Amino acid sequence: MSELLTPDLCVIGAGAGGLSVAAAAAQLGADVVLIEKGRMGGDCLNTGCVPSKALLAAAARAQVMRNSEAFGIAAIEPVIDFAGVRQHIRYVIDAIAPNDGVDRFTGLGVQVIQGTAKFLDKNTVLARGIEIKPRYFVIATGSSPAIPSIPGITSVPYFTNETIFDNDRKLDHLLIIGGGPIGLEIAQAYRRLGSKVTVLEAFTPLGKDDPELVKIVLKQLREEGVEIIEGAKIERIKPSPSGVAAIIGSEDETSSRQIEASHLLVATGRSPNLDNLDLDTAGIKFDRHGIKVNRALRTSNRRAYAIGDVTGGLQFTHAANYHAGIVIRRTLFKLPAKARSEIIPWVTYTDPELAHVGLNESQARQRYRKITIERWPYHENDRAQAERATAGFIKVITKPNGKILGASIVGKNAGEIIQMWALAISSGLKIKAMTGFIAPYPTLSEISKRAAYSFYIPQLNRPRVRRIINWLRKFG
Repeated sequence: MSELLTPDLCVIGAGAGGLSVAAAAAQLGADVVLIEKGRMGGDCLNTGCVPSKALLAAAARAQVMRNSEAFGIAAIEPVIDFAGVRQHIRYVIDAIAPNDGVDRFTGLGVQVIQGTAKFLDKNTVLARGIEIKPRYFVIATGSSPAIPSIPGITSVPYFTNETIFDNDRKLDHLLIIGGGPIGLEIAQAYRRLGSKVTVLEAFTPLGKDDPELVKIVLKQLREEGVEIIEGAKIERIKPSPSGVAAIIGSEDETSSRQIEASHLLVATGRSPNLDNLDLDTAGIKFDRHGIKVNRALRTSNRRAYAIGDVTGGLQFTHAANYHAGIVIRRTLFKLPAKARSEIIPWVTYTDPELAHVGLNESQARQRYRKITIERWPYHENDRAQAERATAGFIKVITKPNGKILGASIVGKNAGEIIQMWALAISSGLKIKAMTGFIAPYPTLSEISKRAAYSFYIPQLNRPRVRRIINWLRKFG
């Protein structure tokens, strides 16, 4: 007879979102069962955010060695020890892993079951012979690399984000299918580490971002030697003497081009991890994009919530963490919290970085009759000049009354600077609030204040305002 557990929460998946729910609930005194069939920490720790940023950090140091001449420091071509780079990535993962480990969560009072979860009915999950009947389920199983159905792709070995960070040797020529954030981040990193890199993108690279800002990122990558082919129609993949070859058709379909490389990376998006859960048995609706949830993140089973990548929405660690907070408020505090996707920022960690929150220009124009756009360039910022990091600008979208609708930044530390705009949008602030803070001088964040001030320049040039100023000059 199976052991039976009846906790307050049963969390399925120990990635970023699941761990956040489990930790918060346990520390609030709830009884929590956490089920994970793979490695604790999920994709973010083991094969995603953490190793990718460690790789980018190594590549950035190599690039600094090449580009220091303008600072009066002799430029040299770095010698890359790929085994050392791999060791650095492993060190970073290992340093963070204890925060996500079984021992920590057991210490918090969470019962961790390392095994596969399977729904038996709407109220019950089975894992390692244990039946769990909680008050609420939280499904946080994440996502995995999506492999496109390109003819011949299974005939060659290829990397995904789950395997590329284990590489410990130089790749002569890395062919990347997919020009999204993952593809372009790894493309720039491997180019800086000495590999030839070609990126094939079926549509537009970084297609979810503002094309005005994307142009600056692509320009930099191409200047560094990354070949980016847009609108690439891949007819088939095949083995070649050098390793792998991609056959690309022309737009008029009258000719083909063959690109040969030593290695292949597939970075064409993500698929939700739904296999073996038996969601139908639990009355939970889903499709190939993920589990269907409402704004409260509740599924079609009133006792089950789903968060993070498995819902098919914004696939970021911080989005999953945000979802976790909503579920905690709803399940433990019975508060009417709802998810607001428009307040979730995202960053592509290329150099320069590309960051965004809220509506972009195209979305804002579709939604509102009239908008205003403010820009401020990095080259007008003193710290950017000192750092010789003058490529980029900030772009802010507002209503005519100053209500902030969205902000995008391309440039150095864009991922840090965007955070104050994320706070402003989530708080419903107007642009005036961004003129009121005092920015330390010299900092890159001054671009935010300068962009905000530029909103008021047209108003200062109005005849009525000019008359008032002139009157005050004479009689004030």
